[in-house]
Amino acid sequence: MNNQLSVFKITLCLFLFISSTYVFSQTSKDNITQKVADTTVIKKPEKLKFGCGFGLNFVGGTNISVSPNLTHTISDKIAVGGGLQGSYAAIKNLQNTTTFGANVLGRYNPVKKITTLLEFSELRVSTKKDSPTEKSTYNYWDSALFVGAGYNVTSKISFGAKYNFLYKEGKSVYTSPVIPFVNISF
Repeated sequence: MNNQLSVFKITLCLFLFISSTYVFSQTSKDNITQKVADTTVIKKPEKLKFGCGFGLNFVGGTNISVSPNLTHTISDKIAVGGGLQGSYAAIKNLQNTTTFGANVLGRYNPVKKITTLLEFSELRVSTKKDSPTEKSTYNYWDSALFVGAGYNVTSKISFGAKYNFLYKEGKSVYTSPVIPFVNISF
């Protein structure tokens, strides 16, 4: 009986304490709403986005490429920017190629999940052949004009393919006019 009385007293005290904060506090419902409204932060989307394309392949040799870029969002559908590109490709005991350069690009998102792009890049190419039958070095500039489309997996990750309209078989640093891409932005 004594234990039941103690539990009842503790429960009654807790009930009075909790209800008194609502009954006797000087904060009204309107005041609480105002405080919440004052502390709410509306985040604007970032205008500048840093992105990075990359590639890594070890089939038939070594191929490593990195292409960081910076884009400025003009609207929710249009962005423009530029970037740098660098790559290294080697076939053991035959040839290695190093490229570096820059690009300018424009992106258009007709719908949320689709990205279209227009990109122009200029690359300095240095190829060294060192086979038993040929030893030579070639240095030249290679231009590329890409038009492509991709799927936006999230607002920060997209993948797709782009077509090089300036591709010349046997003369271009690219092995094909169609290049797949993956881009991650931060």
